[in-house]
Amino acid sequence: MKQEFEYRLTRLQEEQQQLIARPNEIAGTGNGIFNRYKYPVLTAAHIPLNWRYDLDAKTNPYLMERFGINAVFNAGAIKFNGRYLVVARVEGTDRKSFFAVAESADGVKNFTFWDYPIHLPETHEPDTNVYDMRLTRHQDGWIYGLFCTERRDPAASAHDQSMAIAACGIARTKDMVTWERLPDLKTNSPQQRNVVLHPEFVDGKYALYTRPQDGFISAGTGGGIGFGLCDTMEHASVDHEAIIDNKSYHTVYEAKNGQGPAPLKTKKGWLHLAHGVRNTAAGLRYVLYMFMTDLKELTNVIHKPGGYFLAPEGEERVGDVSNVVFCNGWIADEDGTVYIYYASSDTRMHVATTTLEKLLDYVTNTPADGLRSSTSVDTVYGIINSNKNALTAK
Repeated sequence: MKQEFEYRLTRLQEEQQQLIARPNEIAGTGNGIFNRYKYPVLTAAHIPLNWRYDLDAKTNPYLMERFGINAVFNAGAIKFNGRYLVVARVEGTDRKSFFAVAESADGVKNFTFWDYPIHLPETHEPDTNVYDMRLTRHQDGWIYGLFCTERRDPAASAHDQSMAIAACGIARTKDMVTWERLPDLKTNSPQQRNVVLHPEFVDGKYALYTRPQDGFISAGTGGGIGFGLCDTMEHASVDHEAIIDNKSYHTVYEAKNGQGPAPLKTKKGWLHLAHGVRNTAAGLRYVLYMFMTDLKELTNVIHKPGGYFLAPEGEERVGDVSNVVFCNGWIADEDGTVYIYYASSDTRMHVATTTLEKLLDYVTNTPADGLRSSTSVDTVYGIINSNKNALTAK
């Protein structure tokens, strides 16, 4: 029995080491805006063996997995001490999620989890589930993690065990190891998701991007990406949410939309990456889209390309919740490279790379959504005729 235990343990260790050490490479020619990569950067199989297995042959002679991992996805991201860190949502087979830090030397391969998951303190009202952390290195010197905290709806009847209330949980750190939990954000919305902290003070206040909604899943009369100010993060409260980017009929964000990671400051404006949701015969489809707001008037959207920026392709379309991409973390490097960490189908993490210059070109020069079939045709005609003129000029 011990020999079988040792053999199985060796096989598990070898397989995981090969997975973590696997090179990653750009996949295909892409669309000129960003590059996808051949392999995911994180999966459930990347989780350390000593988190999942009792490695004592006496208490676990068959080397069974004692704590199963269902998925690793929806990660916040930050450059910290020269390393590329992601704070991943790790979901166990029990459906409970928690946060864990994985790091890479180059941001595209060899991501390895730290020794322990994040020990996140609870508030006086314990969370049933926490997930989808956005990281912001703020002007005040703290790194904030804003995430969704879920608790059962106290108004739910006894026979309904699926009704929940989502709110914005807040924690902060300076070393990515020790986290201070702050009270949950208070707003006037019945439910709150996808809340993101702006990295700079605005008129001496903290600025937050929100997503008000009526129900746990459905945005209802709410929805859209909101913007609000609060005096402190230690008792954060937003009294008024101004919608800066709304839902719109027959678009990729007609059902609901939400801010992704914190926006990136550029010479032309603040770059935003968001997710848009529409309903299909196969269920909800999540894609990513972009827009830009004014450097000073943060509620003023000055550019917004039509359609999606990134949508699930190939194997990305298959998973726990299929036909979904979601992003709540990106890193802008000193040389202008941008690493976009996105999850596919609530199952695994990927990276796409681009540059700030390419993103600025994309956002400022891609036509806006004309909201009608006829205007789409007009756009195509314009491109065709422009190309003809260019060829004639040669």
